[in-house]
Amino acid sequence: MIELEGLTKRYGTKTAVDHLSFQVRPGMITGFLGPNGAGKSTTMRMMLDLDNPTSGTVRIDGRHYRELDEPLKYIGALLDAKAMHGGRSAYNNLLCLAQSNRIPERRVGEVLDLVGLTAVARKRSKGFSLGMGQRLGIASALLGDPEILMFDEPVNGLDPEGIHWIRNLMKSLAAEGRTIFVSSHLMSEMALTADHLIVIGQGKLLADTSMADFILQNSRSFVRLRSPQQERLRDVLHGAGFTVVEAGNGTLEIDGASTEKLGELAAAHQLTLHELSPQRASLEEAFMQMTAGAVEYHAHGTDVHGGEPAASGPAWGANSGWDPAPGPEAGQSGEGV
Repeated sequence: MIELEGLTKRYGTKTAVDHLSFQVRPGMITGFLGPNGAGKSTTMRMMLDLDNPTSGTVRIDGRHYRELDEPLKYIGALLDAKAMHGGRSAYNNLLCLAQSNRIPERRVGEVLDLVGLTAVARKRSKGFSLGMGQRLGIASALLGDPEILMFDEPVNGLDPEGIHWIRNLMKSLAAEGRTIFVSSHLMSEMALTADHLIVIGQGKLLADTSMADFILQNSRSFVRLRSPQQERLRDVLHGAGFTVVEAGNGTLEIDGASTEKLGELAAAHQLTLHELSPQRASLEEAFMQMTAGAVEYHAHGTDVHGGEPAASGPAWGANSGWDPAPGPEAGQSGEGV
């Protein structure tokens, strides 16, 4: 388990992380979300004692990271896949980590095989593609067979097969009772992977809840109905006390009702339905709603025809994660992460 209590980090007058308190529990995948500049990278660095907090604490199974004699056996982390010695082979990069944490050499071959890099184990990592480097970083996190795993943008650079593989790997590790903490800007992937969400904005905690509850609480859910007997259907719905919204193209939208209840109502009045479907927002839509007031960096532009400025929104990307604070980047942390 990872426990944060009142975690705060200030750089001069800039507060990057503001009194964060939450727990990352075992047996599930916890997603860590926030717009650019929210403080995610700074928080993850403090979890691993790469940055010292201004105040507050982080504990890994009850202890600070610096108190762990062989940390890779407790927590494995991928913050930056480039944090490898480019002149060393994939095998030797992992071997150095293994020797520094008293991990048997045979484990190096095991994790290389697990991530699909056995064929290039003796090649220098500086020649690796982005996806291959990402796999090597994942291998380093898995090296000590830890109970806690922390990933920052784990699918970055992976092909569809690799994305499917890492998704299933994280799910299987969580099913074993391990603690999985993953940060990503890919909302569609997070929606398929995470069980629980921690959402921050401008360094502050915005949400600590299940995936289902997060979407329910931050978006509109409704049932869509379409019928060749639209006017009669609308009258029946009004008579049953439902508020009906006409969405065009013969479609009606009803809030606060189940598909079962609406289907039974239509059947009781012998109404033909061409559509009866529940509509729920995506994680991305719910996230945008939740963080609308906590976005620090907006993109402003004009349309391709030179018209009015486009609507602003969060400036995020699959390869982002930058925090507007000085101090060491994740890639400067050395090989022990």
